[in-house]
Amino acid sequence: MSFRWPTKDPDERLDYSVDWERFLQGATISEVTWLVKTSLYNVKTEIADGETLTVASGNGADPTVGVADTIQNVSTTIATNAAGNQTIATINIGGGQNNVEYTFFCQMRDSTGSIAERSIKLRVKER
Repeated sequence: MSFRWPTKDPDERLDYSVDWERFLQGATISEVTWLVKTSLYNVKTEIADGETLTVASGNGADPTVGVADTIQNVSTTIATNAAGNQTIATINIGGGQNNVEYTFFCQMRDSTGSIAERSIKLRVKER
């Protein structure tokens, strides 16, 4: 199952979060990795802080031909919940191509050493 974030405009830079509190059951987040793939270019790619992912949308036979697609991970943070535990992973996203759906993957390692991943869809649409 995939979650869905509200649609964003290509010119916006917005924060999007995943709250792991119920999953963690008392543990805390130790490390977060963000990955992304698009409906145009179906390759799951890690996107680090400050990195802009640039891929070609391709024509099927040659993935280097087509419209350049850029989305940026401006920054990521691990935030605390009301109880003061680190349970919220946030990514600040900029850019994106109009009318493209992105799937972001939030991979989290917790204080017990367990690793989990959630996928979240984000549609980019000019307003």
